[in-house]
Amino acid sequence: MIDDGRPIFHQIADHLADSIIDGTLPEESRAPSTNELAAFYRINPATAAKGINVLVDQGVLYKKRGVGMFVSTGARALLSRGRQEAFADRYISPLLIEARRLRLTTDDVVALIHDRSTTIDQPPKGDRP
Repeated sequence: MIDDGRPIFHQIADHLADSIIDGTLPEESRAPSTNELAAFYRINPATAAKGINVLVDQGVLYKKRGVGMFVSTGARALLSRGRQEAFADRYISPLLIEARRLRLTTDDVVALIHDRSTTIDQPPKGDRP
């Protein structure tokens, strides 16, 4: 995980966010400590703390004094909304810009997406019964 070219603290924050979104780290559950993350990823505890603080600043994690960091209520929805917005910015907006260049209507784009999704949803030919 720690090797995709982005700063390590961002990777730590994203990994924790992934765990919250997929339910591995439920709301109101205790998040891994700075020391646990540092030991697991073999990184400096300050780097792990920086990753945790990204999520604290977003309101995703909060501290219970003397107990540790916990996942905030509503964190999953908050993270999902953020990722949906990022998805729209990264993929949907450019798709719509290109569709306009090609004079495709919204219905045309939806039909193309539907057509592609049915072929993607099919198992590979060797896996079909």
